[in-house]
Amino acid sequence: MAIGNSSIEIIPSSQVCLGNSSGRIKIELFGDYETAATLEAHLLAKKMVEKYPEEIGYYFRHFPLTQVHQQSHKAAEAAVGAAQENKFWEMHERLLKEKQLGVISLRLYAREEGVTDKKFLDKLVNSTFGWTVRADLLEGLDRGVRSVPSFMINDQPVLIDGNWAKLPKVVKELLSELNSVKD
Repeated sequence: MAIGNSSIEIIPSSQVCLGNSSGRIKIELFGDYETAATLEAHLLAKKMVEKYPEEIGYYFRHFPLTQVHQQSHKAAEAAVGAAQENKFWEMHERLLKEKQLGVISLRLYAREEGVTDKKFLDKLVNSTFGWTVRADLLEGLDRGVRSVPSFMINDQPVLIDGNWAKLPKVVKELLSELNSVKD
């Protein structure tokens, strides 16, 4: 992305992994910071990474429902901004728990989570990371995401109908399948 006379590389959320980015299972969670169920789904995905740290790479993908949640897109931009300083997961967890998601609050949260960029607020106001968030949203739409939270495992949609307790079973069955193919 070009800004003025300079060009900056933006690290997208599709490249920010919790767990093993080379793991045999890739979990992607498409979510919105103003949807309460996204926190629940995130915590479950995080537990899967803790249980199978060598097998799973977990990625959070932004799918802001801007017609319902006016601040979700800007919150997602703040998370992408924090990712530029390797603070994505700290900011992500903070945003999932906060109710105030205006730009001034987002700047404060970023600072409290260790983001040192003095132009962070300017970048939020100027939507420096807006296209990166939009790319996640468009990719989700292309892949069939219509609501949040939505899981993809190894690029396939996982239909668990809001019953997050099914996710560990799906992961365990997939690991079992992968292990039997390997033998």
